[in-house]
Amino acid sequence: MLKVRDLHVYYGGIHALRGVNINVKEGEIVTIIGSNGAGKSTLLNALSGVVPYKEGSIEYQGEGLPKQADRIVKKGLSQVPEGREIFANLTVR
Repeated sequence: MLKVRDLHVYYGGIHALRGVNINVKEGEIVTIIGSNGAGKSTLLNALSGVVPYKEGSIEYQGEGLPKQADRIVKKGLSQVPEGREIFANLTVR
């Protein structure tokens, strides 16, 4: 369902993610665990197109995932940020 191969993300000269590999099968529940600064948020932001990745590949449901956030959402992959990242007047019904 989701395959990440050799993913590399940079913030300027800082190499934030180095060769990340993940394989999530349909129906699996996977957690990403690590200390502050380990790259958890960077990985999720790269998957959802918020942060660009320089090297590697991402497949979702057997197809290459586009790098543009709006096209990624149309494929059905998105993230919901924690409370402090949501607009104050946003409501969910």
